[in-house]
Amino acid sequence: MSYLRFDKTLMANLEESLQREILRVNNAGAYHCTTIVDCNTRKYHGLLVIPIPGLDDENHVLLSSLDETVIQHGAEFNLGLHKYRGNHFSPNGHKYIREFDCERIPATTYRVGGVVLRKEKIFVHYENRILIRYTLLDTHSATTLRFRPFLAFRSVREYTHENALANREYQVVENGIKTCMYAGYPELFMQLNKKCEFHYQPDWYRGIEYPKEQERGYDFNEDLYVPGYFEVDIRKGESIVFSAGTSEVSPRRLKQMFEAEVADRTPRDSFYHCLQNSAHQFHNHQGGEHYILAGYPWFKCRARDLFVSLPGLTLAIDEIDEFEDVMKTAEKAIRQFIREEPGEYRIYEMEHPDVLLWAVWALQQYAKETSREQCRRKYGELLVDIMKYIYERKHDNMFLHENGLLYADGREKAVTWMNSMANGRPVTPRTGYIVEINALWYNALRFVADLIREGGETDFADSLDAQAEITGRSFVDVFRNEYGYLFDYVNGNMMDWSVRPNMIFTVAFDYSPLDRAQKKQVLDIVTKELLTPKGLRTLSPKSGGYNPNYVGPQIQRDYAYHQGTAWPWLMGFYMEAYLRIYKMSGLSFVERQLISLEDELTIHCISSLPELFDGNPPFRGRGGVSFAMNVAEVLRILKLLSRYY
Repeated sequence: MSYLRFDKTLMANLEESLQREILRVNNAGAYHCTTIVDCNTRKYHGLLVIPIPGLDDENHVLLSSLDETVIQHGAEFNLGLHKYRGNHFSPNGHKYIREFDCERIPATTYRVGGVVLRKEKIFVHYENRILIRYTLLDTHSATTLRFRPFLAFRSVREYTHENALANREYQVVENGIKTCMYAGYPELFMQLNKKCEFHYQPDWYRGIEYPKEQERGYDFNEDLYVPGYFEVDIRKGESIVFSAGTSEVSPRRLKQMFEAEVADRTPRDSFYHCLQNSAHQFHNHQGGEHYILAGYPWFKCRARDLFVSLPGLTLAIDEIDEFEDVMKTAEKAIRQFIREEPGEYRIYEMEHPDVLLWAVWALQQYAKETSREQCRRKYGELLVDIMKYIYERKHDNMFLHENGLLYADGREKAVTWMNSMANGRPVTPRTGYIVEINALWYNALRFVADLIREGGETDFADSLDAQAEITGRSFVDVFRNEYGYLFDYVNGNMMDWSVRPNMIFTVAFDYSPLDRAQKKQVLDIVTKELLTPKGLRTLSPKSGGYNPNYVGPQIQRDYAYHQGTAWPWLMGFYMEAYLRIYKMSGLSFVERQLISLEDELTIHCISSLPELFDGNPPFRGRGGVSFAMNVAEVLRILKLLSRYY
């Protein structure tokens, strides 16, 4: 029985099937994303979506979708599905679906009368190419397949509409055609592994709608260009492979290429394997560098997300080499930032004050997974340079005060992970002494001091330890309040009494200025007020401004983004904190919490976790369809749990 299989009852119910999405990537920036019934519901959806560095820093949809038609005895059965104005779906191909299986690769089985057709999709690694294999499992008479490509040639943040500038020309290539709608775009090659006929019949399909964009308060309407259609005969038991890519391919290689790519896939047959596959999708190789994307479909490589998610996406699944490879790029970017050199690397938001401290935390996880000696040998110099940079007060927005605490100004610009902005101002203007930045700082001081002392560098280690003593005392004095939890930030006489999850890091980290009783008080309040089945709320329901539902137009969502929504990645640190306090007796509780997250793998983006959830029941998933920090932290906790058994 497949772990990720959906029957015809669910597939025919568009209210259910249109909420479920699939994502496949090539690990070089390109991706394929749509719903499990192949009806695009976002402007970000498409069969072939690729970066085009010569144009801009965005992804671009070349091939939006491909409609298949089964032809027998002159009768046509169109398997496609699009949403048009007036809540009108056409051509309703989903009614022919008998099963969708996503264990190894996305596979849809259609039944049209006596015809049983299986469609399988796969993205070629490190190449801008998607392959679709059609296998005729059963038929009682001659069968022809027709393929009608819907072209967009536009940025994922824009729409295309019928216009006279679109180039309608095409050239014949072996078993297919190539075409390019606009200057600056690469040519799109569409080929089959078998001789076929291309019928030139250019037309615009107008008024296609994307309901997910409508929900989000954006424009949601576009026209797509169809240059014509391919027709090919297919026999019972035969497989035909369709290729769409930015370079020509030998049709004779397509079947072999498809099989080789399938053999390289790990089956999604368990909670762990689903997350492991999802983890691999965030790796991004471009220009000889190795990045981690923050998520799909609209995220780039953000520095904080990279360092928070890196241990879970690599070390937790025993891929130490991948950690080191990503760190090669990340270290170069860090050093450029420290030296105030122009940034050459596509890692954004390196200037945020907590980023370097998260880098130290990531390297701390590396030391725990390998050894302190290996970490010191590979990254000791980098760690010392980061600590000196902060210690010597060189950061533009991270000031080390005499009390040992770090101060950051977040009034005009959001400077922490709670980064939503509305009307040009931070929704959560966290400024002054920010709790997780100072928890990270204390942890970094102790970790780097211990690491370098073991390597014989005692003078700087002693300085760091002395600083940690001052920082630790001030942390307790400044952040801990009479109710036993921690202020979220303190700025002079202004103390933020909101109950937020950022205090949990102080309990989760290896080094903490809190004693065990103080840690337990923090954990108890987080458990009581912030814990949900899907993650920690960003704000307690008892605090002012609680806004748990991430719905509506952009500005409405901005105000809800960190005001009560629940985030699974925070659950990773919460569960680590819980195990620190309760040890073996906490295992069953942590395992029950994970079961609730496992349920989500079949509801949103199949085999992954979305960006965030509403903070109130029924805790609906929202935002990006696949989010790196969420996947990473669940994997890290699974690895942590395995050490108890």
